[in-house]
Amino acid sequence: MFIIRQFHKHISSAGTLVISFIGLQTQEVKIQPVVKVVLKSDAEVLDEVVVTAYGTATKGTFTGSASVMKADKIEKRQVSNITNALAGAVAGVQIQSSNGQPGEDAKVRIRGVGSINAGTDPLYVVDGMPFDGDLSSLNTQDIESMTVLKDAASTALYGARGANGIIMITTKKGASGKARVNFDAKWGVNSRAVTNYDVIDSPDQYMELAYQALKNAGLYNLGYDEAAAHAYANSSIFNKSAGGVGYQVYTLPEGEGLIGTDGRINPNAKLGYNDGTYYYTPDDWEKEMFKNKLRQEYNLSVSGGNDRATFYFSLGYLDDQGVIDGSGFKRYSGRLNGDYKVNDWLKVGANVAYNFTNSRYPEEQTTTNSTGNAFYIANFAAPIYPLYVRDANGNIMTNNGRKVYDYGDGVSTNQDRAFMSIANPAGDLIYNKTEYLMDIINANWYAQITPIKGLTLTARYGLHIDNTRFNNLSNAYMGQSASYGGTATQEHMRTFGFDQQYVANYAFSIDDIHHIDLTAGYDGYSMEMTDFYGYGTNLYNPESYYLSNAIDNWQIGGNKHEYATHGIFARVNYSYNDKYIGNVSYRRDASSRFAPDHRWGDFWAASVAWRISEEAFMEDVEWVNQLKLKASFGQQGNDDILMGDLTTKNYYPYIDQYSITGANGVFSDGVLYYKGNPDLTWETSTSYNVGVDFSLFKNKLTGTLEYFGRKSSDMLYNLPTAGSLGYTSMPMNVGSMTNSGFEMDFTYNIIQNKNVTWDVNLNATFIKNKINELHENLNGRLIDGNRIYEEGESMYRMYLVDYAGVDEATGQSLYWIDDVDEDGNVIGRKTTTDYNVAQSYRVATEDMMPTVYGGIGTSVTAYGFDASISLSYQLGGQIYDSGYALTMHNGYNYMGYSWNKDILNAWTPTNTHTDVPRLDTQDRDVNSSSTRFLTSSNYLNINNITVGYTLPKSWTQKMQIEKLRIYFTADNLGFISARKGLDPRQSYTSATTAVYTPIRTISGGINLTF
Repeated sequence: MFIIRQFHKHISSAGTLVISFIGLQTQEVKIQPVVKVVLKSDAEVLDEVVVTAYGTATKGTFTGSASVMKADKIEKRQVSNITNALAGAVAGVQIQSSNGQPGEDAKVRIRGVGSINAGTDPLYVVDGMPFDGDLSSLNTQDIESMTVLKDAASTALYGARGANGIIMITTKKGASGKARVNFDAKWGVNSRAVTNYDVIDSPDQYMELAYQALKNAGLYNLGYDEAAAHAYANSSIFNKSAGGVGYQVYTLPEGEGLIGTDGRINPNAKLGYNDGTYYYTPDDWEKEMFKNKLRQEYNLSVSGGNDRATFYFSLGYLDDQGVIDGSGFKRYSGRLNGDYKVNDWLKVGANVAYNFTNSRYPEEQTTTNSTGNAFYIANFAAPIYPLYVRDANGNIMTNNGRKVYDYGDGVSTNQDRAFMSIANPAGDLIYNKTEYLMDIINANWYAQITPIKGLTLTARYGLHIDNTRFNNLSNAYMGQSASYGGTATQEHMRTFGFDQQYVANYAFSIDDIHHIDLTAGYDGYSMEMTDFYGYGTNLYNPESYYLSNAIDNWQIGGNKHEYATHGIFARVNYSYNDKYIGNVSYRRDASSRFAPDHRWGDFWAASVAWRISEEAFMEDVEWVNQLKLKASFGQQGNDDILMGDLTTKNYYPYIDQYSITGANGVFSDGVLYYKGNPDLTWETSTSYNVGVDFSLFKNKLTGTLEYFGRKSSDMLYNLPTAGSLGYTSMPMNVGSMTNSGFEMDFTYNIIQNKNVTWDVNLNATFIKNKINELHENLNGRLIDGNRIYEEGESMYRMYLVDYAGVDEATGQSLYWIDDVDEDGNVIGRKTTTDYNVAQSYRVATEDMMPTVYGGIGTSVTAYGFDASISLSYQLGGQIYDSGYALTMHNGYNYMGYSWNKDILNAWTPTNTHTDVPRLDTQDRDVNSSSTRFLTSSNYLNINNITVGYTLPKSWTQKMQIEKLRIYFTADNLGFISARKGLDPRQSYTSATTAVYTPIRTISGGINLTF
């Protein structure tokens, strides 16, 4: 709601005013000396504008599928990357993230995943120009709206790059009127949003379990009797080579063992051990490594204009320090956006943004099995290891004023750990240094000519420049890098992207009934990436990462990649009396990723809509304000094939690719590392959408219901081949896959009056995935590790040994296998304790995708106060909890790793009815991959809670202030999943907490407008 100061009025009856304004609902008020009127938006008169490909449309006449997230919701989210703001906010959009490092992109999936080996990311279009830059360079406070385009009718005009959906980002502009200055500042504290697994944190309890595992190995595998097994366990428990933990952190009386015959800690044992040089005692690694760190953000904007020119200028500063040392993200941003009407037929404008970012990004934090990963160590280190080196008196030792860390390598101290030897992430985060320094320019400018009424000719140019410098220093003081005298890496990466668009649009009407809109144009994009890097060891100055500081093992390299697309397109929009609406579009695309003979593809889309609420027979149906049926069908191409790692883009998949070697002026034969395919061509995505948009009960209930489907055919795929050919895969167009589902999005206005508004919203997406066809050589099935791809089934299935529980007599793991008769016929199933045998009888899981995902939210304003909450959820799927599996080991090869508290239910002679096998350091397969570690992927997350108070205007106007709001906001405030420590948002199939977890941020702020 807002106040209208200019209005038309006339006397309707004695003592009554009728007040109206274009786009707002008419109201009647009593005549008083001072009349203050608040008019509400009339959705039937002023229809919401939807940003579309190469233009806009009103929501009422839009025939495609789109969802809009506006500035008021975006600004509430405390995110360093805009992708994270979409969580739970938009129907059909699912956010996955396995990297909580500040500034990093989340994976955005729009209506599922359309390919196995091709890119699945949506296209981002910023102010009409495709954007391939770093999304962390976009300041959320500069964004006016994000519109997610989901069907072919909405995305077809952008061609290949829009095959996985499009997110249209519109930045803020100035408006005619007096200049407005807005200042927003917030200060907050970061902490971990997803905690560790519920593990054993008592050193005594951990060592008792270690003893049990060693003793059982003696009893059940080594042939020892009770007394011998007891002696074996006590003598091995500190001995790394004998399967023990590798560290002695207990002082024992002479001749006594750590564990008594009752399996309990010797009451005479004292925690802490002195070897005469060093003192060893456990530290709380989680507490020491994870800290509540500062997040602060400041934004200033000035906007204004007149009937000929408008401008918007902003400056921003963000400092997000993450939750661990050595990590963080700083951004300095500036934007200038201006439009100028030169005369009645020419308009020009430009939008230029410059950002400098400093991302302190220790990369080991995303490597799930790296002992340099603080999250990995905090989750999986037993509670018995020292973090610091202490002298014989128990004091933490220092080096140049900095604490000395225990790397467990027999060099830092006199002991050698069984777990994470030669590693200590706490020390690495302090002594090592990793940073990405980025200078990023995003600019676009345009000229628009209107030679005759209804015809506009627009030339628009977009420029993206990203100069990134990567610096990495591995310390020369301690740890593995110290053995090299320290290492230094420097890299310079430059990305240059240029987009040019030439668009003609002609809109006209016939008899004010037939409305026709014709669009045609050309869009050409070229991108060049260059990379130069160097590496050296043995540093003269151990604090410097510059290469001239290194004297040994020099390595250098560099490369260049180029990519280009060209497209010509046309679109026809037709509307009959804004009641019957149709749209047809066509695009011919070319991609440099394919050989010249296969470079061009033809793609099209068509859509229709019927505004039932505009029909004469609906005039008396007062409870229906708007009702529209819509349908669309179309095709797009996808050229974004990936390398075998499924993360690196392949810009030349149609040619063989070699690595060049040689020395002393002589070239060796190139080594083939990628086999190209000159016949490779477009992956085609065919999609359909059927839906209904509605607004009911005087616009109190609005929403959308849609059924959708997308079939990807001629999928880009790296087909596995026999290694004897000299390569292990070859890119091909193979098979097809379908995603289909149902979306619903509702908003209900519970209360709206002069002083109070209250609304709630809900969105939900139900989706299914099915592989229709694979390459003919695969005979309908492909097994890739523990994943299975099978015709007629979802691509999100695993292929695992089927866990059958625990043998109550022995405590061993049981696995299901086929039971066959003498003739080799399968007559049923039986169990085995041999995991290697069971691997020949693996089973495919059910579809692991969630049945439904979405978001829920509500917002209230009352007497100057405002409050809102938004949540995201997921229900009905399964996930493989690999982190939990690691904490359910039995000591074999994992001694020194933490144990989940569920291990306390392990089989013993007195606890035989359990599904947790016995602890036994000789049983090597107890926590190997199996259906045992499948669990529910359901979750509920509180994305954001915001509470604010806007001071009354009667107070602020005395200070010449238009608006003053004080607020508190919290992101990722609460998270619930099937198991403590499990975060199913990491992927559709598997998860672990051994990654940089999401961040919880709680802040207070002030917003000032004058």
